[in-house]
Amino acid sequence: MCQFSLEPFPAPAALAEEIMSVSAQEVEESLARGGNEARDLLRLLSPAAAPYLETMAQRAHALTQQRFGRVMKLYAPLYISNECTNSCVYCGFNRKQKSARRTLSLEEVWQQAGYLAQQGFRNILLVSGESRQHVPVEYLAACIRRLKPLFPEISIEVYPLETEEYRLLHQAGLFGLTVYQETYIPADYARFHPAGRKRCYAYRLDTPERGAQAGLRQVGLGVLIGLADFRVDAFYLGMHMRYLEKKYWRTVFGLSFPRLRQAGLAFQPPRPVNDRELVQMVVALRFFLPDAPFALSTREPEALRTNLLPLGFTLMSAGSRTTPGGYGLAKPGLAQFHVEDERPVPMIAAELIQHGFEVVWKDWDADFDHCVSPRARGGG
Repeated sequence: MCQFSLEPFPAPAALAEEIMSVSAQEVEESLARGGNEARDLLRLLSPAAAPYLETMAQRAHALTQQRFGRVMKLYAPLYISNECTNSCVYCGFNRKQKSARRTLSLEEVWQQAGYLAQQGFRNILLVSGESRQHVPVEYLAACIRRLKPLFPEISIEVYPLETEEYRLLHQAGLFGLTVYQETYIPADYARFHPAGRKRCYAYRLDTPERGAQAGLRQVGLGVLIGLADFRVDAFYLGMHMRYLEKKYWRTVFGLSFPRLRQAGLAFQPPRPVNDRELVQMVVALRFFLPDAPFALSTREPEALRTNLLPLGFTLMSAGSRTTPGGYGLAKPGLAQFHVEDERPVPMIAAELIQHGFEVVWKDWDADFDHCVSPRARGGG
């Protein structure tokens, strides 16, 4: 049974008021304590913590290096469909968009995957819009079985599934799942998701648990930064992660930090987050979740990605395309959002090495399933 709820915590408005009332003395107390309690997370997300950002960043860097070393794992998204039944007001896959839609055939998926394998990737994320009709579970299982010889780690970012469906995909070779709550603030969630299955807040909130119950090795969470109050969302996200880590210790839970980008829509981020606020969110959550993998997206521009590298991130996407067929097919489909960092993969890998990172393409193999738990390998 899925049990996580926001009820034990202050309601969004009260939480926002509490965060805004934090004092500098309270920030200093939390920094002295290490920043790994719930009250510390609240304080380090506050405006009062902004003057301490440089100190926080240095400590987050040291903590990440202590837990993970100087390792950066690379992965790539592979968009298999842009068909969607939802009306998310911020998304390029919104069903009201009058653009060409497509779902890749298994042969096209294989072709796209072959391109990524040649680039060196051994860790891919299959991404689609949310349409069971066009992307049934059987199709996902077929994709995973076909690609398993090339990729030890195959994850999905698709519509939420039932536990038994995740278990079926796990048996086919699925490694992990990524699902963003988008925002934890129920009123905002309803406003930005006016129609479609995604409108059900509670069902989406339970999705990470269903994946863990099915035995998936890794589950990624996040919010869409810029939709709502990032401080409130980051606090709830941290509480959700802490709950999941304690209850499902056999699964590694990680975080992504997608910042809202244009997708050919008139929609503007209602609560835009600047670069310093993004850094504050990352480092505050690093103190609170020292063993969680943090992913850095190509949504961010090249220069910022370079500056963010040492602040808590352990894996990053590279060479991303957000259209089905984007890796070389003649007629790629509608994009979900615009990629900011368009550098080729070898250039990104070379820059990582230049900055003293070890580039990792693969750190897991199916043979490990029988001899070691994911927690034992440090949350890779």
